[in-house]
Amino acid sequence: MRIRGGRLPVGRDAAAGDTSGTGAVAEGGTGAGGASGAGASGDGPGPAGGAPPAGVLSSPWARGAAALLAGALPALAFPAHGLWWFAYGALVPWLLLIRTAPSPRRAALDGWIGGIGFVIAVHHWLIPSLHVFIVLLAALLGLLWAPWGLLVCRLLGGSPSVSRAVAAVVVVPSGWLMIELVRSWEGLGGPWGLLGASQWEVAPALRVASVGGVWLVSLLVLAVNTGAALLVADRAARTAAGVLLVVCALSVTAMGAWAPRPTNTGTVRIAVVQPGVVAGPGSVARRFDRGEELTRSLRGRNVDLVVWGESSIGAGAWERPETARRLADLSRLVGADLLVNVDARRTNGSGRSGIFKSAVLVGPDGPTGDRYDKMRLVPFGEYVPARSLLGWATSVGKAAGEDRLRGDRQEVMPLPDGARGLRIGPLVCFETAFPDMSRGLVRDGARVIVAQSATSTFQDSWAPAQHASLGALRAAENGRPMVHATLTGISAAFGPRGERVGRSLGTDASAAEVFDLPLARGSTLYGRLGDWPVYGALAALAVLCAVEGLRALRRPAPGPPGPPARTAHGSPGHPGH
Repeated sequence: MRIRGGRLPVGRDAAAGDTSGTGAVAEGGTGAGGASGAGASGDGPGPAGGAPPAGVLSSPWARGAAALLAGALPALAFPAHGLWWFAYGALVPWLLLIRTAPSPRRAALDGWIGGIGFVIAVHHWLIPSLHVFIVLLAALLGLLWAPWGLLVCRLLGGSPSVSRAVAAVVVVPSGWLMIELVRSWEGLGGPWGLLGASQWEVAPALRVASVGGVWLVSLLVLAVNTGAALLVADRAARTAAGVLLVVCALSVTAMGAWAPRPTNTGTVRIAVVQPGVVAGPGSVARRFDRGEELTRSLRGRNVDLVVWGESSIGAGAWERPETARRLADLSRLVGADLLVNVDARRTNGSGRSGIFKSAVLVGPDGPTGDRYDKMRLVPFGEYVPARSLLGWATSVGKAAGEDRLRGDRQEVMPLPDGARGLRIGPLVCFETAFPDMSRGLVRDGARVIVAQSATSTFQDSWAPAQHASLGALRAAENGRPMVHATLTGISAAFGPRGERVGRSLGTDASAAEVFDLPLARGSTLYGRLGDWPVYGALAALAVLCAVEGLRALRRPAPGPPGPPARTAHGSPGHPGH
């Protein structure tokens, strides 16, 4: 839209309307808010988003509160609420808010504030441990969503053309996936709360996970949200958005029909021992006694392996020779090896001395020599990053007083011939959140993934349910069954397609449970190809950057400014007269 002597400025001033007089009129066109304005162009990005904010959202504080709430909404899709279906529309309010941002700077701010809301909502159960530190953590992690806000504003703002709508459904999810990838770094808390993980109990989504891991599921969820936002936001883009949503549905159907499926090859019987909450003086010894009692109840059940939870044996007990004898007696009694977990100080094979958290296999003759030292530690819970700078966190929350040491390689442990030569791959605690670790174990020959965990610190929160649900994704990704054993719940088991097996042990249970797990052979596409959706997302973002760069190079240089605009009630020399 042109006015006499120049072009209407794009951005905040264009959204606000004419400020130089009353009723500036474009030659043969409309006023500043007309449909032919820059923000309504089918090709332009709508740099000021869509329509200018009106009503309560015109206040920066109200807009910030709306962004915080919109970013927190997706948390409802995760356990314990478990509204998995809500994930496919949970981001729509946030997307719609960002697209109406009056400037790119505001769009980035909406992304950042929404990211803060997302981090706090998904990790709110950490508040008793981190206290005010969680706000700082959320503010730092939330910055990852600021560039995503700019991306949403660029692609969804204004009235998107068909090509921009298609680009949005591909690139906006790709931008989100980069956020998930960056915050999956162990030092930033690991891949907890990946949006795709909310679909852990949905069979079609688990089939998608077998093709591209949790990353592909996240892309699918974001693509549906982006398409839904286009349907709501712009009439001209509705047809394109509808077609793209149909394409998503057909893609899921195709993956369900043609993706390789694991082939069942029998069953294995694995028992989980969950002693439950044991507190007060002497709790470590009493927990061991309870675990021993529950293991004895498995006599005659023909189990192939008994799994205890994380830190099931404390430092003091492990140092006593009597402990190894008692465990060996249990192994002979039930006719199976025990996989216990030790949290104790020792010197490992490479000569390092300190506290290790280790999965240890014990047979009828005592420890077999198979041991796995946990490699990925929980920030602040098991070590303090940059302790010289952040050591003060130990006085604010429940941060680790001494750093644990990490192992240097994964281990696959063979069981005795009585267990049909079964090979297991152990993981400890939040290592189950890392897709690459379970994939690595399966590639090394593990036929069952075994996780040992303890979430008793967060017993009455969403954490136990969220943690246990990760087992379904790891099983589906790799086509191998998985057992999740905890001290205090939730303990669960999943088959090679991610399906739940048997009865889970809740946080109020103190029991031993036997699971008949179906074994499988063959490999999934994710097992063969790895994190290919991540590389695809990177390629999509690279293409967008290349296109934008070419447009910038082809854009003609601005000419000299024209004479001032002549308005209906003024002149260049005497405006307003």
